Amino acid sequence: MRARFDAAGDVIVVTGGANGIGLALARAAAQAGARVVVCDVDAAAMAALSSVAGISTRRLDVSDRAAVFDVLGGVEREFGKIDGLVCAAAIQPRLPVHEMEPATWDRVLRINLDGVVWCYQAVVAGMIARRSGSIVAFTSGLAQQGWPEASAYAASKAALIAFAKSAAKEISRHRVRFNLVAPGVIDTPQYRAANAGADDARWRASVGVGQPEDAVGPLLFLLSDEATMTASIISRDFAYAAQDG
Repeated sequence: MRARFDAAGDVIVVTGGANGIGLALARAAAQAGARVVVCDVDAAAMAALSSVAGISTRRLDVSDRAAVFDVLGGVEREFGKIDGLVCAAAIQPRLPVHEMEPATWDRVLRINLDGVVWCYQAVVAGMIARRSGSIVAFTSGLAQQGWPEASAYAASKAALIAFAKSAAKEISRHRVRFNLVAPGVIDTPQYRAANAGADDARWRASVGVGQPEDAVGPLLFLLSDEATMTASIISRDFAYAAQDG
């Protein structure tokens, strides 16, 4: 069975969408007919998307609540709605927690956790009014198992589980969905920066390391009307390629 997604007419916002899983999703959603808005701070990566049909870009630091409301409010005014929001913006500095400066700890939580909260707040009122919409954020297996030198990242991803499960139940009566994906270990620029050397070898020898495209199917499903579920986590625990090659 092959799943085919028809996103014609949909408006989908992807934060952190200039690289990694966010980029793979943005391309796939645009190919399915959606109007995709990629929000990121990586100007060079966004410039490379300027010629991709169906994708437009906005600079956005998700840790800045005022900027989030300004940019996402502008998207909604320009396109008339936001049908789907995927919060892929995140950072993962690797440091022992006892050596971590308060500013670093704060920055991880402001981007990985607060950034999702601000984006949720910015789009959910419009979705409630339309009685339609899907919000997806990313958690991680590290939220449950932890990992050395990843305390801040793991804490932010664990907090997202509690936030999403609670917020999803607040809006379910409005037929607005909020789900999480734990995509497993995926070869992205962030992964490579945080898992050089022995850690990379350990992941590849155990659960395996997937590609960004491997996570696209579950994300498109959660954005689609077929996903009659909310407050849920789709967990991809082992690297299994979406396509042979």
